[in-house]
Amino acid sequence: MLFLLKLTPMMAQKPIIQTKFTADPAPMVHNDTIFLYTSHDEDDAKGFKMLDWLLYTSTDMVNWTDHGVVASLKNFSWAKQDNGAWAVQCIERNGKFYLYCPMHGGGIGVLVSDSPYGPFKDPIGKKLINDDHVWNDIDPTPFIDDDGQAYLYWGNPDLYYVKLNVDMISYSGEIVKEPTKPKNYQEGPWVWKRKNHYYLAYASTCCPEGIGYAMSTSATGPWQYKGMIINSNKKSNGNHPGIIDYKGKSYVFGHNYEINKSQTSTFYERRSVDAETMVYNEDGTIQNYDFFTENGPEQIESFNPFRRVEAETMAWSKGVKSDKIKETGVYLTQIQNGDFTQVRGVDFAKGATKIEIIAATLNSGNIEIRLDKEDGVLIGTVKIENTGGWQNWKTVKNKVKKVRDVHDLFFIFKGGQGELYNFDAWKLIK
Repeated sequence: MLFLLKLTPMMAQKPIIQTKFTADPAPMVHNDTIFLYTSHDEDDAKGFKMLDWLLYTSTDMVNWTDHGVVASLKNFSWAKQDNGAWAVQCIERNGKFYLYCPMHGGGIGVLVSDSPYGPFKDPIGKKLINDDHVWNDIDPTPFIDDDGQAYLYWGNPDLYYVKLNVDMISYSGEIVKEPTKPKNYQEGPWVWKRKNHYYLAYASTCCPEGIGYAMSTSATGPWQYKGMIINSNKKSNGNHPGIIDYKGKSYVFGHNYEINKSQTSTFYERRSVDAETMVYNEDGTIQNYDFFTENGPEQIESFNPFRRVEAETMAWSKGVKSDKIKETGVYLTQIQNGDFTQVRGVDFAKGATKIEIIAATLNSGNIEIRLDKEDGVLIGTVKIENTGGWQNWKTVKNKVKKVRDVHDLFFIFKGGQGELYNFDAWKLIK
């Protein structure tokens, strides 16, 4: 059972993922969708307890769909450790998707799939990076230059790179220890190119860590320090950048610890992924933020509810948990009275007459459909009754009041004591 967090409703920052502790964001754009791969701090972690890697997707930068575990240490038959699934990154080449996976203290492996959703498999059955600096071999970031040459960068506290072959699962030449490691480089490199400028972002200063960056005219440096994208801030003890361009804007992803802080005054390595719009200056340098803003990026486009929507698609939530099984995929579970999920910017267009919900339970409860806030206008209530089993899915339809235009949509879960039902999907019906 995967862990979702019980949150206090008011927080200074709102991480884009609240349902689990996530870290080391690695966004990738493919087929007009953001694929966000993350590492995963377990709910009982005090130090770093990291066993697998997760995947989320979005097309609007505010509503994210949970796809559960996409790979784990168990994917590597040669991996001897049962902890240390650190910062991962995925890249596409020639229709294949390559996932570079560090095992802290165990080198760097690579997995490959025909789909960004997986399944991923180990194509070489051994470490890809296994040099003399094994405790330095973390945080891999792949990059393919315009001439087709691919590179892999990594390292803490030093910065290394090597030229990858076209197959992306082997390399040629020597591993290079970068002689122009930029100012305050700690770890977590992220390399990209824009308008003839090469960029290297990284976790900068320690501790706390912000996100610094350097620029170059070559993928192999020399790197010149340019400043901070996100300043060092006590709200985030550690950090890891992930940077993309998407639908005409640029975004930087990183860490904060606000969910952990809302639960305990004790510091634990239980991080949360956050994101912010990133702005370039005319000369290619990047504007600075003191920290991720309270509201985060604006919603890129309104949300279409007139289709099957996975229940684990949300912008915010309280109390719910998720699980994943082969037959159904990811669904919401362990739902209790007073829990809720929020989907932002839902376009009701000219109105809907019904809502359809897929659920399963041995108990019973209600789902209130409300607008714009947790106690907002009630437009309908769906009664979920005993379906004959927690995996025995039934479709329930109910009328809703006709609503027009764009609103946030809240699913408020109501019932008696204990677990109410499992929630798989929903859609509005015109």
